[in-house]
Amino acid sequence: MPLHIGIVGCSAEGAALCYRTLCAEGAQFLGPHAHPEISMHTPSLAEYVACLDRGDLTGVGELMLASARKLAGAGADFLICPDNTIHQALPLIAGRSPLPWLHIAEVVADEAVARGFRRIGLTGTRWLIDSEVYPQALAARGLACVRPSQVERDETHRIIMDELVYGIFHEPSVARFQQVIARMKDEDGCEAVILGCTEIPLIIGDANSPLPTFDSTRLLARAALRRAAAPGG
Repeated sequence: MPLHIGIVGCSAEGAALCYRTLCAEGAQFLGPHAHPEISMHTPSLAEYVACLDRGDLTGVGELMLASARKLAGAGADFLICPDNTIHQALPLIAGRSPLPWLHIAEVVADEAVARGFRRIGLTGTRWLIDSEVYPQALAARGLACVRPSQVERDETHRIIMDELVYGIFHEPSVARFQQVIARMKDEDGCEAVILGCTEIPLIIGDANSPLPTFDSTRLLARAALRRAAAPGG
């Protein structure tokens, strides 16, 4: 039997994209119309934002842990979190978690190695860009992580939090992400870019990005499917 996947949700659009990917691509591993059993728990996004705004990673971790315990009670075998930003708090609670986790940045970093890229740009919320979530994961594999400028991270943070998390997609916002990525390509020498907010793939992808992309949302979902479909592997 495939393993039961538990989704620790944060923002609705990113969690929904992860869930849809698990269901739509499960057939590649398990046969027509099949996907692993999936459960999801999502507290109010406002609770996470309040913690992040005051720099309270302990509070973020406790929200994640509360979801983990509820998903363990629902029968999940392992956990994924389709939110890059709150992975900052995962080390604080991993030792108390009732279930193991797949780490989104490690999944993306492994894909970067597999695809042969060495210098990689990062996009995401201001909270994520200011953190060491991706720099640490990439550095552990000998890869460089390039962050956008302060102005760029403030602008993209606003687009994410005021638009994308609400399912609002404006053409000027798409263009701004493209400009940021193009500058990291031309000025910083980036070879690829991480879509490090799980909503960014809703507006940016290989078809319209100046650089090859790492879709953190779908990469995490696919890693979860591989693990669920081959529990002994």
